[in-house]
Amino acid sequence: MHRYDEELEQLGREVLDYALNRLRLDPVPLDKPRTPDELAAAVGRTITEDGLGGHRALDLFARELATSCISIDHPRYLSFIPAAPTEASSLFDLVVGASSIYGGSWLEGSGAVYAENDALRWIAELAGLPEEAGGVFVQGGTTGNLSALVAARHTARARLDGARPPRWRVAVTSGTHSSVAASADVMDVDLLRVPVGEDGRFTGADLRGALDRDGEGVFAVAATAGDTNFGTVDDLASLAEVCQERGIWLHVDAAYGGAGLAAPSVRHLFAGVEHADSFLVDPHKWLFAPFDSCALLYRDPNLARAAHTQKAAYLDVLTEGSDWNPSDFSIGLTRRARGLPFWFSLATHGTRAYSEAVERTVEVARFAAAEINRRSYVELLREPDLSIVVFRRVGWTSDQYSLWSDRLLQANFAFVVPTGHQGETVARFAIVNPRTTESDIAGILDTMA
Repeated sequence: MHRYDEELEQLGREVLDYALNRLRLDPVPLDKPRTPDELAAAVGRTITEDGLGGHRALDLFARELATSCISIDHPRYLSFIPAAPTEASSLFDLVVGASSIYGGSWLEGSGAVYAENDALRWIAELAGLPEEAGGVFVQGGTTGNLSALVAARHTARARLDGARPPRWRVAVTSGTHSSVAASADVMDVDLLRVPVGEDGRFTGADLRGALDRDGEGVFAVAATAGDTNFGTVDDLASLAEVCQERGIWLHVDAAYGGAGLAAPSVRHLFAGVEHADSFLVDPHKWLFAPFDSCALLYRDPNLARAAHTQKAAYLDVLTEGSDWNPSDFSIGLTRRARGLPFWFSLATHGTRAYSEAVERTVEVARFAAAEINRRSYVELLREPDLSIVVFRRVGWTSDQYSLWSDRLLQANFAFVVPTGHQGETVARFAIVNPRTTESDIAGILDTMA
């Protein structure tokens, strides 16, 4: 298996041809899922004693398996949080895979770590974090949130010098991403659920009131800069003020929304993010990188290093020096250099192109809101902060939303699943693809008439 021969040369050409042909498609096919029985009938068993051979395996993937996956980079994929990786980042993902780079330590991957840190520096500068801020690219927001909260608790423990409350807690709201609750469960800490106003925005007044009523054990506040359902950005400046008063770690989850820092028209919404103790944004969401990539940054990386550095005799050669080892800043030791495709695209296109692309999606979201307001049969629930637009089809039941969504996908026209708000089923556009146009939005709305 570990031999480069003529057969592998041919397979390599076929793989590259497939990748390039996929990148050339405009638009890409939307495609749709198939049932397990349908896939079993079409594909059968793929793992055999003697192997299928590369040509046959690639053919099965291209013809049956890939076409059974919805293309998240389709311009009318507007569900969940889509992705729209640049062609440059996708191509470089092939390079990263072929290069056998271990991205966990400076000793083994200094060139890759240097490049990743350059990309992290751009994000830190967008957020206004200090020069010494730094961090690591992790798998996604879930891993990033967990890693940040572990660092926050470790810091709180050190501050109390052995004393501890009956239970540690993290302050959250109804708009906080579900991964924060999952992280708290993994850490065996509790949540202080803070009520917020009708607009869903977490404010310093909300936090101060909750802490005054029942603030024992709160070691971190999980603020959100672009929540998943509405794209709402919390009042980060007032939250930072309260956190500084009370000596509480401020973590800002900007997995989706953080890209808005690059768009001049919405940048003001993030005022106060520069005071965050930890901050994350997923380039694989709205910063045009392939899965999977979450940029996790710390105001003081030394606090994260103290929490996360793993100790073992065989690691002493790495951990007893002053090198910047990415594995010191998050859960996990082994890591792929997953920030490199993002770095390559940034280095290739420049930051101005990123700002223009993010701004373009905000522009289309504003068009969507205006178009909804113009039509009598749909109603906008809230003016969008960023690029998520939530609205209702007047008179529809939950079943009607589901039937409509299924018809769009079966027709290979669009992927728009409903969401919920205060017990009501509603529709939602998540626009992060610069290829999504006003005509795409209008065409989808036409299907609801």
